[in-house]
Amino acid sequence: MAENANCSSAGTCSRESCEGCPSKSGAPQSLIQEMNPFSSVKKVIGVVSGKGGVGKSFVTASLAAAMRGKGYETGIMDADITGPSIPKMYGVHGPAEGNDMGLFPVVTADGTKVMSLNLLMEDEEAPVIWRGPVIASTVTQFWHDVYWGDLDYLFVDMPPGTGDVPLTVFQSLPVDGIVIVTSPQELVQLIVKKAINMASMMKIPVLGLVENYSYLKCPDCGKEIKLFGDSKIEEVSKEIDVPVLGRMPLDPEFARLVDEGKFSEIENPYLKDAIDKIENL
Repeated sequence: MAENANCSSAGTCSRESCEGCPSKSGAPQSLIQEMNPFSSVKKVIGVVSGKGGVGKSFVTASLAAAMRGKGYETGIMDADITGPSIPKMYGVHGPAEGNDMGLFPVVTADGTKVMSLNLLMEDEEAPVIWRGPVIASTVTQFWHDVYWGDLDYLFVDMPPGTGDVPLTVFQSLPVDGIVIVTSPQELVQLIVKKAINMASMMKIPVLGLVENYSYLKCPDCGKEIKLFGDSKIEEVSKEIDVPVLGRMPLDPEFARLVDEGKFSEIENPYLKDAIDKIENL
């Protein structure tokens, strides 16, 4: 193509003339999806992790419960489609119902609204064997088709890693910030950086880090036992210039209540800084 040629019908253009080219303005087209027309969500907070098994869902539910306790209306979108755990934690079951306004989330004992694929399946133990695009489209449906009502905060519990679902959430939902959940293991630095870099590429604010399994408190003497070794969270925080918003212990009582579907009975005092950060967004 000659240097002074105009845009072709295929949409290609030269350096000198871009008339008619859809990218002429240089501004990226927004991919944000329209939310349910009968709903209003003021803030969307993503909870992410670079690897599985770090207690991301527990942190998500803890933040939602804490904000609920402060008088805010909260909801949880369980975007971990192939490994949903939020309904089990709260002891809630489907099937979720709906009408012309949308699909109704299930309300937990503490008033938090929850939507999860497990609330739509006849068999909660059936595996979800879906390809990435189908899983990603389910997340956007949770945003558009669910009647969330009026929420102050919607917390999105995402699957681990930087795959289809986090990408879809970052592109399709108006995410106001994310909290990254880690554990005190040697790999934490690399894993956190991957999550940070993805958020940066997607222009999503990182609110801070929460370290889970920081220690186990001896029931006899109260000594803190570091099961996974010394924490690296403070040095990682300084290196990437992201604050630490909480350090949670491994608490057998927490585990028992979660297993029994009684998350609403848990009082988690370890996330005060995270709660303050979210409330002041």
